[in-house]
Amino acid sequence: MNILAHPVVVSLTPVFLLIALGYLAGRKRWIRDAGIKDLSNLVFMLLIPALLFRTMSTVQIHDVDLKPVLAYFIAALTLLAVSIVWRGFNRGSVVLALAGTFSNMVMIGITLVELAYGKEGQVTLLTLVSVHALILLTVGSIVLELAVAREARAGGERVPHVLATAWSAFKGALIHPVPLPILCGLLFAQTGLALPLVVDKPLQLLGSAFGPISLVLVGVTLANTSMQGHLRQALCVSLSKNLVLPAMVGLSAWALGITGLPLTVLVVAAALPVGANVFLFAQRYSVAQEVTTASMGLSTVLALFTLSFVMLLMSVLG
Repeated sequence: MNILAHPVVVSLTPVFLLIALGYLAGRKRWIRDAGIKDLSNLVFMLLIPALLFRTMSTVQIHDVDLKPVLAYFIAALTLLAVSIVWRGFNRGSVVLALAGTFSNMVMIGITLVELAYGKEGQVTLLTLVSVHALILLTVGSIVLELAVAREARAGGERVPHVLATAWSAFKGALIHPVPLPILCGLLFAQTGLALPLVVDKPLQLLGSAFGPISLVLVGVTLANTSMQGHLRQALCVSLSKNLVLPAMVGLSAWALGITGLPLTVLVVAAALPVGANVFLFAQRYSVAQEVTTASMGLSTVLALFTLSFVMLLMSVLG
């Protein structure tokens, strides 16, 4: 068989080629720092919502299988807890544990899964995406606030009640440009109505722009990422994210009897590199910012090999 014609190679090549072109654009300074922020806002506030709403606007709730979501988060939350305990309970350990469990499902995963596994695979991924940030970011926020409260109490300061912290974290994760359009699209689908062509066509055009722009943006961000002095910690986080999590998700899904395409999509989603949302936590809590940035960059580079390996393995096992 011609290796260049293998489905894994065919689906991965355009993804990493666009990231490489973005890296070139970043190194050549064709896109500057202010432009990166503007492009990121464009992707998250306009292109992603259009794509997610349109995709989910035809999905019936009775067709959505939540068992893969359960399997994924059993593994992800277990790894998150073990990572925090292993490093010690503090702000830095929570941020790095999140980096080792939070996948880049939106910027890289959506395009990759659509190329590799089609609409059926994308629905499985988007079901996961709809609660991925909601669960991990809410749990991460609560645990981080608990860590901050612990440090504050040690210094004799007063801290807000944990329930107030939990509610604030939940609202922030729900009212977000990723889960909100998915939930709205799913609710619209239950009405039995179809999107009018004058609405559907612009959403389709915006959604089709998401893939290439987001992948180029990943490459530009990578070009501005320095790993100097943080390689060892970044490697530890990257191995957790790219290899340990997919192995745990695969075992969890197998234990729950999940097979076929849903199993493959789950494992591939878990094998994606570190998601950008983790850096927002590092920035907000002023901890491990350089290590988090280095981990995002290194895990993305390593994903060229680790993700290829995981996808090839799943194609053989499937």
